[in-house]
Amino acid sequence: MWVCREQPGDVALARAVHVEAFGQELEASLLDALRASDAWIDELSFVVRFGVEVAGHVVVTRAHVDDRPVLALGPIGVLPRFHGQGLGSALMHTVLGAADALGEPLVGLLGDPRFYERFGFELGAMMHVLPPDPDWLQHFQVRRLSAYKDKIQGTFRYAAPFDEV
Repeated sequence: MWVCREQPGDVALARAVHVEAFGQELEASLLDALRASDAWIDELSFVVRFGVEVAGHVVVTRAHVDDRPVLALGPIGVLPRFHGQGLGSALMHTVLGAADALGEPLVGLLGDPRFYERFGFELGAMMHVLPPDPDWLQHFQVRRLSAYKDKIQGTFRYAAPFDEV
């Protein structure tokens, strides 16, 4: 297994990963819309390969906390037959390390806090970063990176394609 930046030939394969991983088109359609938006950051889209097969994909895209640029994680997906083999963890560590190396301050996501705390995520409300929907308060999390400053507080805003799905 190895993780690498997504290449042009991986686009359809990454999309297929999300369709199979989630059993529906929703996440793949979000991925398509993010690719076409100004929120897309080529350097922060990764695939994990198992042999010659693309077995997983993750991306972070531009988001904002009020007017400050930050990142949003997702979608992330791994083919079901590769679950439990560390591919998702490898993708998470890679994308977080790459975002940190690029000088980004923070990554936000919506998910199960018990799962994502192992990657350093904590509830956004604890850091005064609030989700765009108050109903998400118990599941919206952020991960501080090296460039994080305490003044990054306010309401998190995902890229427009997230609002359309």
